[in-house]
Amino acid sequence: MKERFRRFMQGRYGADDLSRALMVVVIIAFVAGMFTDGMLSIIFSAVGWASILFAYIRMFSKNYTACWAQNQKYLSAKNRFLGFFKKQKHYAAQRKTHHIYTCPSCGQKIRVPKGKGKIEVRCPKCSTTFIKRS
Repeated sequence: MKERFRRFMQGRYGADDLSRALMVVVIIAFVAGMFTDGMLSIIFSAVGWASILFAYIRMFSKNYTACWAQNQKYLSAKNRFLGFFKKQKHYAAQRKTHHIYTCPSCGQKIRVPKGKGKIEVRCPKCSTTFIKRS
């Protein structure tokens, strides 16, 4: 039986990050549908079934390029979303020891150590100088 399934899946796209994310959407939609009544329950159920259908169509598809492109779009959006929070976490860690100022002319972010008093900051990008308190 395992060999028959392996032969069946040969040449097909299979599971990837997008299909795994769709399965998480399915679980969330069905659990949310259990705790709601009426039209909202029907909507959650429809979203769940549509996600299952789309995930399985992608898994059994032989069109590698289209499925790969869909997965790349999903990964790009996911990385942009998670990258924002990683950047905020990084800035929060730096704020303990540094001030982060923005250049008034070009918008470049400049990191200056805390506790130096009034200092003249020179932007490395546009060479504009401005005075800030660190």
